[in-house]
Amino acid sequence: MMAHSRPFRFGLKLREAEDPEGWAEQARRAEALGFDTVLLPDHIDYGFAPLAGALAAAQATTRLRVGTSVLCNDFRHPTVLAKEAATIDRLSSGRFELGLGAGWMQEDYRRTGIERDSAAIRIERLEEALIVIRGLFSDGPVHFEGKHYHVSDLEGHPKPMQRNGPPILVGGGGKKLLGVAGRQADIVGINPTARSGVHDEATDLDASAESTDRKHDWLREAAGARFDSIEVACEVFLAEVLEDPTEADRLMSERYRRPAPEARLVPNALVGSVDRLADVLEERRDRWSMSYWILPPHVMETMAPLVGRLAGR
Repeated sequence: MMAHSRPFRFGLKLREAEDPEGWAEQARRAEALGFDTVLLPDHIDYGFAPLAGALAAAQATTRLRVGTSVLCNDFRHPTVLAKEAATIDRLSSGRFELGLGAGWMQEDYRRTGIERDSAAIRIERLEEALIVIRGLFSDGPVHFEGKHYHVSDLEGHPKPMQRNGPPILVGGGGKKLLGVAGRQADIVGINPTARSGVHDEATDLDASAESTDRKHDWLREAAGARFDSIEVACEVFLAEVLEDPTEADRLMSERYRRPAPEARLVPNALVGSVDRLADVLEERRDRWSMSYWILPPHVMETMAPLVGRLAGR
């Protein structure tokens, strides 16, 4: 079966600024350059608090969508998070996107004293949280009795501005987590795994084209009939605009520890000329359905021509 094709969107992963003016200027610049979203990560030891930062970015702009990539589910009860997300959605005139994950970074848990349960438990808890949040975005009271959450006769308030609530992004690299994403999410990020709780060599080795083929198949299988309604995303960790193809190959080979022909196919790497990268993204959309590309902040200006060429196409 062929991957489905959706228009390209581009997100920018921002973290923080020295002052309110600097934060607002980053958001306005991203909007002016044609980016569709500004997203914030959720880690204890760096970056703005993502929900407050997302709202501030929305209030500084008029078109730009804002969101999280991604919140750690273990840091917030889903009833509280649903209220926060719906509030931001209303205050941003329906421009919020909720990225939520099972939690992965070892240091977040160690430094806070929050227990890092097994991946199976964290993923199970995430799916329950997503069900609760969806229910609170909808009309009527929520009654939920799960293994991890118990919600009794709770009506979500306020209701989000977007019908059915803000789009929900879930990313994953394992079959179980991609299964949850396929069943529950509107946007699914296909990621390399980080089983150890750090982004290590094993994570980079899992970013191969062959591994991504398997993950795309897992997602399609889990999503079933709803697959065509899912937007598939990819976060880029290595990104540079380079005219010299030899230098581009060298950078990708060193970073991903594989020969250049294989490194060129790693979905999380975008290195090359704008013309070449435009072709690469078309190829990856055809192969893996990836139409939503989340870029690091240092390439906001240099990747703008690529964004201008492909966004909405």
